[in-house]
Order: sequence, then C-alpha cells, then structure tokens
Amino acid sequence: MKKREEILTEGEVCGFYTFVEKGCFRMYGIDDKGFDHNIQFAAENNWIADIGSFHTNKPSLLNIEALESSRILQVKQKDLYFLYTNIPKLDRIFKVLVELKYIELQNRVLQNFSSTAEQRYLSFLEQYPHLSNRLPNTQIASYLGITPEFLSKVRRDLMSK
Repeated sequence: MKKREEILTEGEVCGFYTFVEKGCFRMYGIDDKGFDHNIQFAAENNWIADIGSFHTNKPSLLNIEALESSRILQVKQKDLYFLYTNIPKLDRIFKVLVELKYIELQNRVLQNFSSTAEQRYLSFLEQYPHLSNRLPNTQIASYLGITPEFLSKVRRDLMSK
C-alpha cells in the first residue's frame, strides 16, 4: 500500500481485519468542521479494523489510512468466522486481542477527561514507543486532542525537566 492510501473510508462497511506486516496506519474520524481525530495507530505486527462496522455490517464512521508505504494481510469476515469455528485457539487469540484493545480504549477515554496533555503524551510514548519518531507532530497531536504547537511545548517542557 502507498502512503495516504485508505483501506477503509467513512461510509463503507469494514470487510476486513488487517494485519500490518510492514508500515503504519491510523484510524481516524472527521468532525463537523472537517478536522481529523486519530483514534488508533497500528504498525508492524498489529491488527486494525473498525470492529463495530466489521461485526454489524453497518457503514463505518471511520477511515483507516496508511501513514507510510506498507505491506498488509487481510482476512475477510466470512473467512475469519470460518477460522473461529474450525480453529478454536484462534477464536480465543482474537478474543484476547479485542479485549486488550477495549482496555486500551477505556484507558484513553479516562485519560481524555482526567489527565493533562503531558500525561497523555507520556502515555502515548508508553503505548507506542516505536512510533514517536516515525509520526509527524500533526498525527500525534490529533491522537492526543491538542494542537501540534502545544505538543511542541509539551515536548520542550519535558526536555527541560
């Protein structure tokens, strides 16, 4: 996949679970004013999908875009369900993966209303240590819910401590 190519566009049904073999993706939504809000990143050896759209077959409100040239593997819904039925261990593995992502999302929601921007940035570094130097400030700031300028200030403040 080429940089900026999308594997899911708002309004489409998410038909695949995507495994990132090489590269990096973001899942994001667009607000009424046209601003992007990053929800999740997935780099090497991670999965990405709009799970709600995937399991309900309803149009997605999200987009998934390559942030770098990438190589992926995709599993269609019917094939994944077949694998769940025929390889129970795989069903358990995916269940754990989804539960871990749910915990990650819960923690992120809690942080958004109870943590400072600095705390959220430190949490981002803990969660995505390998991405802090690969992603532009605009992408990280969007994930943190702050402006790129404020992210630069947070980084400066942390460096001076």
